[in-house]
Amino acid sequence: MNEAEPRPTSLAVHPGWRVALPTVVLTLAVILVLFRDTALGMLSIWERSDTYAHGFIVPPISLWLIWRMRASLAALAPRHSYAAVVLVAVAGFAWLLGQLATVNVVSQFALVAMVVASVPAVLGWHFARRITFPLLFLFFAVPFGDFALPTLMDWTARFTVIGLRFTGIPVHSEGLRFVIPTGSWSVVEACSGVRYLIASVTVGTLFAYLTYRSLKRRLAFILVSFLVPILANWVRAYMIVMIGHLSGNKLAVGVDHLIYGWVFFGIVILAMFWIGARWREDEVEPVVAQAPRMAATTLTATAPSLAAAVLTVLVGGGCTLALAKIEQGLAPAATQLARLGQISGWTPSAPVGEQWQPNFRNYAASTQASFEKDGRTVGIFLAYYRNQNQEQKLISSTNALVRSDDPMWARVASGTRDISFGQQQLKIRTALLNGPAAMRLAVWTWYWIDGRWTASDALAKAYTALSMLTRQVDDSAVIVLYTPEENAGEGDTVLADFARAAGPVIDNALQQTKGGG
Repeated sequence: MNEAEPRPTSLAVHPGWRVALPTVVLTLAVILVLFRDTALGMLSIWERSDTYAHGFIVPPISLWLIWRMRASLAALAPRHSYAAVVLVAVAGFAWLLGQLATVNVVSQFALVAMVVASVPAVLGWHFARRITFPLLFLFFAVPFGDFALPTLMDWTARFTVIGLRFTGIPVHSEGLRFVIPTGSWSVVEACSGVRYLIASVTVGTLFAYLTYRSLKRRLAFILVSFLVPILANWVRAYMIVMIGHLSGNKLAVGVDHLIYGWVFFGIVILAMFWIGARWREDEVEPVVAQAPRMAATTLTATAPSLAAAVLTVLVGGGCTLALAKIEQGLAPAATQLARLGQISGWTPSAPVGEQWQPNFRNYAASTQASFEKDGRTVGIFLAYYRNQNQEQKLISSTNALVRSDDPMWARVASGTRDISFGQQQLKIRTALLNGPAAMRLAVWTWYWIDGRWTASDALAKAYTALSMLTRQVDDSAVIVLYTPEENAGEGDTVLADFARAAGPVIDNALQQTKGGG
């Protein structure tokens, strides 16, 4: 990687840049226009989310890092690379899969990968290697990290409870909620520390590149910038609960809750950078190579780079055309889910769980019903999705059994188990919910994707992309079964009995909905 350049009095510019520079700029501009929906989607997330607002400054930082190296870069002879065009094609196919499976982050990473690969395609690998870090830094612009929210929230809750008990404060905890003598607390998304983590890793990576020369020190500081915010967030959460407890819930329970958090985080990060700067490695000013004397560049000399640029644009255009072609063959919207037939041994009953409903939204059709057998009641919820897009899709960060800030219901346990369903073995997700009036619900969840069963988000997305590629179908559904959990393990027994009886009925209803257009 290249370091900062001294400010030269005059740049030794290779004549090939007269054509290469406008060519690469135009190529990148065309790619962004072709994939503007994905680019604008990233922009909208930067605007509405404080967690990803740093995306606005990532491209300018990358350009500034390249500008610092302009003296040595200008002396390089631009060369094309058809191999990089192949990488653009691979990234374009990944973008297509992301669009078909409605996975924003895949499409966004693929778009950035196309931008990055376009540079060596037009200017050559020798040039791209000199600006490796500025190019790779662009990936920090992708809004990525929501997947870690549940894990970070769980870690924060566990550490806080451990810290309180170590301090001698009695705690009763279930899931993300816990009660101490002075009040009740819960860990929500804002408490996860994902904002601190993303901000720390982004800034820490840039700091490591600018401060150190050796790869070992750079990687070590990046690791520190990853671990420190996680540990700091645990301490922050514990301190906020302690401040509230010791002040009689007069402090750290409102807006000052967030203020204390950011102040503490700022102090920790500044300390991390201050300590890291003690081992900085001074820059070594490189010798600027002189460009060879040669005649003005002709179109013939730069024709391969122009051809590579044209191929890059054609690859991008082909991906967008393929998506449009596939979307033209989609089935009409589904407006109603086929009626559930009679389930052997079970009869319709009153609603279960005080009409609890999973937090799935923007579906094409849904149904919810309850059934009774031998005094035990089971509820079923089906949500059907067709012609999915970024706003209306089965698997998203907003679709869940219970919202983290739900005032009535809370998930207190989760896991998986194997069941026999529809004459096949299936691994499903299990959960235990706490509700009003000390009610508990045992819940089972899995997906139906164009006739395939799975409980895995990743497999569900893969099945969706495969169905779209091969048959232009994205019909999908979520199946949720639930029953009151009065004794440990009793709910699972009841749900297993119901699932065996209801399997063919559920499959038939979903197949009828799909066939009915």
